[in-house]
Amino acid sequence: MAVLVTGGAGYIGSHMVWELLDHGEDVVVLDDLSTGFAWAVPERAELIVADVGDRKLSEQIIADRDIDAIIHFAGSAVVPESVRNPLKYYENNTAKSRSLVAAAVNRGVDKFIFSSTAAVYGDPVDGEPIKENAVLAPMSPYGASKLMTEMMIRDVAVAHDLRYVMLRYFNVAGADPAGRTGLSSDGATHLIRLACEAALGKRSHLVVHGTDYDTRDGTGVRDFIHVSDLVNAHYAALGFLRGGGLKFTANCGYGQGYSVLEVIEAVKRISGSDFEVRNGARRPGDISQMVANADRLMSRLGWKPRYDDLDAIISSALAWEANLPRLRQAS
Repeated sequence: MAVLVTGGAGYIGSHMVWELLDHGEDVVVLDDLSTGFAWAVPERAELIVADVGDRKLSEQIIADRDIDAIIHFAGSAVVPESVRNPLKYYENNTAKSRSLVAAAVNRGVDKFIFSSTAAVYGDPVDGEPIKENAVLAPMSPYGASKLMTEMMIRDVAVAHDLRYVMLRYFNVAGADPAGRTGLSSDGATHLIRLACEAALGKRSHLVVHGTDYDTRDGTGVRDFIHVSDLVNAHYAALGFLRGGGLKFTANCGYGQGYSVLEVIEAVKRISGSDFEVRNGARRPGDISQMVANADRLMSRLGWKPRYDDLDAIISSALAWEANLPRLRQAS
């Protein structure tokens, strides 16, 4: 039996592949390489370069590779881009997920883990860490496209033999502590990645998008979770489903928020680089403050974070960013 990882050549997906391999799993990766890289997929995993929206191909892969579980990462994940191009997000995140879910149902795969997002919640009004029963009110097509997929999966699970876990990510950052994979795509919008690029001289300056939010220093506040902790939560979710669990939705975060300025100062301190920072306007779809209440994840799945430390997250991201040019040249 094997696990199918869609988007497994991308940032989070490639970390998931390593997590599964480290536990002795057989892994098949389905990725169109639009934002991922073939070199990011370990040799011990099989890479199939194709579109996750191709239902017939997905069914063939499930049958030929004896797939018993699907972990679905493939999709688009840039909030401002989703505002400019919503149809792309409803296609990549919702329509293509529908095709994959249909393939799972048609071929009898009953274990499905979905990569969702905290963007389904909207902007919290009380500033408290967000629980899973909070009002779902996405402020961007990105969040809406993910919420629509959540709703679809729930409905399908009622009508068919499908058991699921949906994990709502807060801000994923960092890189594999062993240096095996990390965030590699060009044009990334992640704050810590951008700050690391500035610290290493890969960009002339860093722009802070919005300094007038109702937060402690006027900049947005986010809950940053190390990518290795995130994929470990997915492995715990896989164990939940293999143990007979039916359905589960949980936040993935640490319950601690850091402002944009706090992150920038930490990157400067750790890197020893005093790069230029400029103030800019807010971006459409951005939320002022987003911090997770992750009690459900820890209590129900027994998950415990290993890298709950902003300095550790930044240090791993800096190390990966510094090594990335060599890896690209070698590939």
